[in-house]
Amino acid sequence: MPAFRQVGEKQLPQEVVFMSWSPKRDLIALANRAGEVLLHRLANFQRVWSLPPNENTGKEVTALAWRPDGKILAFGLADTKRIILCDVEKPESLHSFSVDLSITYMHWMEVTEESSVLTSFYNAEDESNHLLPKLPALPKNYSTTAKIFSEEKSDEIMKLLGDVRLNALVLGGSSGFIEIYAYGMFKIATVNGVAGSCRGLCLSSDLKSLSVITELQSSSDSEAEMMYFQLDTSLLSSYLPEVTRMARKFTHISTLLQYIKLSLTCMCEAWEEILMQMDSRLTKFVQEKNTTTSVQDEFMQLLLWGKASLELQALLMNQLTVKGLKKLGQSIESSYSSIQKLVISHLQSGSEALLYHLSELKGMALWKQKYESLGLDASGIDEAITAVGSFILKANELLQVIDSSMKNFKAFFRWLYVAMLRMSEDHVLPELNKMTQKDITFVADFLTEHFNEAPELYNRKGKYFNVERVGQYLKDEDDDLVSPPNTEGNQWFNFLKDSTHLKESPLLFPYYPEKSLHFVKRQMEGIIDQCLQKPADVIGKSVHQAVCMSLYKISQSEDSTPQLFKLPFLWNDKTSNLHYVLFTMLENSISKIHILRRHTDTSRSVSNGILAVEFGNFLNNSINESSDSRCYSCLDAHFYDDETITVVLKESVQQEGKERVLAQLPLSSVYMDEDQDRKFIWDSMERLDERSSEIPTRTVFLESQWRVLENMKAQYVSVNGIRKVSCVLSSNLRHVRVFEMDVEDDGEVEEEEEEETTQITAGEPDEPNQPADGQDNVCDASAEEMPDETEEHETSLDP
Repeated sequence: MPAFRQVGEKQLPQEVVFMSWSPKRDLIALANRAGEVLLHRLANFQRVWSLPPNENTGKEVTALAWRPDGKILAFGLADTKRIILCDVEKPESLHSFSVDLSITYMHWMEVTEESSVLTSFYNAEDESNHLLPKLPALPKNYSTTAKIFSEEKSDEIMKLLGDVRLNALVLGGSSGFIEIYAYGMFKIATVNGVAGSCRGLCLSSDLKSLSVITELQSSSDSEAEMMYFQLDTSLLSSYLPEVTRMARKFTHISTLLQYIKLSLTCMCEAWEEILMQMDSRLTKFVQEKNTTTSVQDEFMQLLLWGKASLELQALLMNQLTVKGLKKLGQSIESSYSSIQKLVISHLQSGSEALLYHLSELKGMALWKQKYESLGLDASGIDEAITAVGSFILKANELLQVIDSSMKNFKAFFRWLYVAMLRMSEDHVLPELNKMTQKDITFVADFLTEHFNEAPELYNRKGKYFNVERVGQYLKDEDDDLVSPPNTEGNQWFNFLKDSTHLKESPLLFPYYPEKSLHFVKRQMEGIIDQCLQKPADVIGKSVHQAVCMSLYKISQSEDSTPQLFKLPFLWNDKTSNLHYVLFTMLENSISKIHILRRHTDTSRSVSNGILAVEFGNFLNNSINESSDSRCYSCLDAHFYDDETITVVLKESVQQEGKERVLAQLPLSSVYMDEDQDRKFIWDSMERLDERSSEIPTRTVFLESQWRVLENMKAQYVSVNGIRKVSCVLSSNLRHVRVFEMDVEDDGEVEEEEEEETTQITAGEPDEPNQPADGQDNVCDASAEEMPDETEEHETSLDP
C-alpha cells in the first residue's frame, strides 16, 4: 500500500521554474518560464489566480519566497532587477523595490527568539494607533488604486506591516550580493565578504548566523566550485529588541511613503486634461488673430463696455461655446474639489503620521547606548523631518492655489457665461445679471494676473498662457513652476528675507516656491532613503565571515536537465542552534546525500560533523536480493520538518515506469550515535570531495515512508511539513503530482484505498491503473501535443 496519498495531478502548458508552498495555507506558488506567477490549491491542483508578466514589473522570475504568515508572496525578477511583494488574496503588486543585481535565491524567515523587552514592545506597539488618527482608505475610483484595492477592503496597503514580530527577507544574487530586508520592505543590512553567485542561504531564527552556499567560477574555462560560507550576524542577535523596534519604524515609514505616493497618483488622475482647454483656446486665438490688441485687453473691453471684437466673439461662440464653458466650469469645480479632498484627508494625514514616526526614530537615535551601534544617525533623521515639513508646506501651498483658483474661476465663468448669453441674444436670468462693483474688480484682477501673454512659455509648454495653475503642481518634472505663487508684499517673506539668522534656523522648514509637489516629494523620498541607508551599511559591515569551506567542483559533463532547486540545500533547525547543509556528490555514478551538522556552543566555537547517507534496497520485489544494496541516487531533497528530509530517488537498475521514488528520510535513523557523528571533522582548508572516502557512511533502509512514482520521470520536489503535503515535478517541468504525506495506515484493504483516492482526485484515474506507455508519452510530449488544463475557472481564496 502506498505510504503517501495522491490528491492531485496536472499537465501544465508552460515549464515550471520555481515552486514554493505557502507556510500557512494549502496553496502552492509556481513561476513558469514565460514569467507568469501562479497560485494553485492543493485539491486537484486547482488554480486560484495568475499574475502575467508585464513591462512594469518584469518577465524573468528567478526566486520565490513566502512571508512566514503566508499573506504575502515575494518574487524576484532578473530582467528588471526588481522584487515584487504580492498579496495572496489577488494577483496585484502591493510593494516593489529595485536591487543592484539580479536575485538568484531568497529566504523569508521569522525571529522566534523571545525576551521580556520584546514582549513588552509587542504589547505596546499599537501605541501610534491611539495617538494618530486612522489613515483614510484610498479611493477606489481611480485606475491606479482600483488595481490594488478591492471593493470590500481598501486598506490593503496596511497589510504590508504584517505582524509585530520581526521577520526578514534575505536576498542572494550574483557576485556575492546579499541584502536583508526587515518585513520584506526596508533594508537593514548589506552583507559583504561572500564570493560567487548565491545558490542557497538561510538566516538563523535567532539572528546569530547566516549560512550561504555559492557557485564560484574563477574563469570561463574552469570548473565551477560550490562554496559554503558561515557568516556571524551576532550584532543583529545582540540588539534584537532594538533591531525590532528600528525595523518596525522603518516599515511604518516605508508604508507611509507608499501611501503618500498612491495618494499623489490619485490626485494626478483627478486632474483632467479638459482643464487645459482655456489655455489651448487662448493660444490658438493669439496665433490666428490679426489685431495687435492683447488678449487681456480684449477681455477687459468686454468686461468694461460689454462689447467684444469679432475675433473674440468667434473664439467664445464658435470654439468655446456656451455649452463648452458650462462643462469646463463643472469639470474645474469637480476636479479641484477631488484634489482638495485628497490633499486634506490623505496627503496631510499621511505626512503627519510620517513626521510622528520619524520623530520617534530620532528619539531612538538619541539613545546612543542602544542605537548608535546600529547606525541610527540623529542628524540624518533631522534632515528627513525637515524634508517632510517642506512637503507639507508645498501641499498647503497647493491647497491655497486650489482655493484661490476655484473662487477666481467661479466669478470669471459666471461673468463670461452672462456675456456669451448676451452675444447670442438669449434670455439672461435676473439672478445672473446682478454684478456688483466688487465682482467687476475681482474679475478684472483675475484677467490682469492670468491673461498675460508669455511667449517664452510656448517653447516649454506649447502655449502662451497658464490660466489653469493647479496642474503644474502635479507634473512629475524637474522644471520650475510656470506660474509660481506671488509672494510680493508678503510681510512674512520680507521679514525672513531681511533676517539672516532666521534663514538658517532649524525650526523653519525650507520652502521651494519654484518647484512642483512631485519634485518636493521625490526630494523627500531621497533624503529619507539616504537617512535610513546608514543602518544597513553599519550592520552589514559588522557581519563577518566565520567559516569558508569548499564543497566540491561541478563537472562540466553534468546532466543537462534544467536545474530548479540546485543542490546543495540549506536548512535552519528552529529548535536548536544547528545548521544542516544537504548536498550530493557523484561517486561511481551513485549519488550520496551528505549532511553537514554544525554545532555552536555558548563559547561560539564551531565544530563540523559530516555524514554520508545512501539508500539500501527497500523495494524487495524490484531487484534481485544479491545485487548491490546501494542502488539509488538522489535527484532532489528538501527538509520536510526539523527531523525529516523528503527526497526524490532514482533507481540505478531502471524498470519501465518504476525508476523514481518519493521517500521520507528521518534524521533519527541517521544520527544514532553522537560520537560517531564527530568522527569526521572537516578541515576547511581542504575541499570536501577530496576526502569523501573518509566520511562515515550510513546505509538506511526505509520501511513504509516511500512511494514509487509510477509512470512519471520525477525530478524535483517541494514540501510543506506544516500542511503535510509535497509536490513532485517531472524532468520535463510540466507534469506535477501532489501528495498528502502524513496518511495513517488504518488497515483498509487496497480496493477501499484506491476508491478513496479516486474520490479525492475528483475522478482522475489512480496512477497504477494508467497505462505506462501512454503516461510516459504525455510526460514527454511537446507543448503543442500537451493538453492544456489551466483554462479552468479560477477559484476564490478562502482560508
